[in-house]
Amino acid sequence: MNTQRIWVTGAGGLIGSWLVKTAPKEAGDVIGLTRAQLDLAEVAAVRDAFERERPSLILHCAALSRSPACEADPALARKLNVEVTARLAALASDIPLVFFSTDLVFDGRSGNYDELAEVNPLSVYAKTKVEAERVVLANPKHTVIRTSLNCGVSPTGDRGFDEQLCQAWRSDKVLRLFTDEFRCPIPAEVTARGVWELAILRATGLFHLAGSERLSRWQIGQLIAARCPELNPKLEPASVTEYPGPPRPGDTSLNCAKIQKLLSFRLPGLSEWVPK
Repeated sequence: MNTQRIWVTGAGGLIGSWLVKTAPKEAGDVIGLTRAQLDLAEVAAVRDAFERERPSLILHCAALSRSPACEADPALARKLNVEVTARLAALASDIPLVFFSTDLVFDGRSGNYDELAEVNPLSVYAKTKVEAERVVLANPKHTVIRTSLNCGVSPTGDRGFDEQLCQAWRSDKVLRLFTDEFRCPIPAEVTARGVWELAILRATGLFHLAGSERLSRWQIGQLIAARCPELNPKLEPASVTEYPGPPRPGDTSLNCAKIQKLLSFRLPGLSEWVPK
């Protein structure tokens, strides 16, 4: 990978921070960009920074990723998730760009989705990701990574799903977790390792990168609770049919066979990561 300067957007988030922390020596000069350092919504500022620094690879993690915020302001979600991505993709037309998407692009009716499966997003957040995916994949030099729930330590202490559960338990909340909503959770450190290996291989196109275990929210909660008994975690089983908000996909588990063939390591399941 003959890179001299790499941008990692969303470096203040979970995956972005791990990409910066775990960058291989051969990557070159890895620049983690937070919103305070460069507001990606500022068109001129981004263009000027790109022309000045001339990155040779962009790992684009920044997004409005909290679903309630996207539902509350669809225009802002589209601006940050689609328009920002489209401008970065245009600037990076001659260099590799890696865009992070989500398993939520699927409606969850079948599960075990591979890269050829048809998307059918149910939420505003997922719809913006599908639109941005199409923009990115229009360039054969670019890559889309669909991932699932990521866990681990984030700079703000509230980005990993495990951190969010622990925060709730510290506040003595009882969490009602769905027994019929399935994901493939993965440590963000593993996600970062997989992305760096793809970048070194110069692999492009669409890839699914998630954990090897299909787990319900309830099962995930039980695993995290076992990791932190000192918080006296309280959780109750619930059904996604009880959820009063927008429709939620039941099973967005990802088939990661395509990327697994390229990686030097086996993608782990969440139970291999917790309790630790």
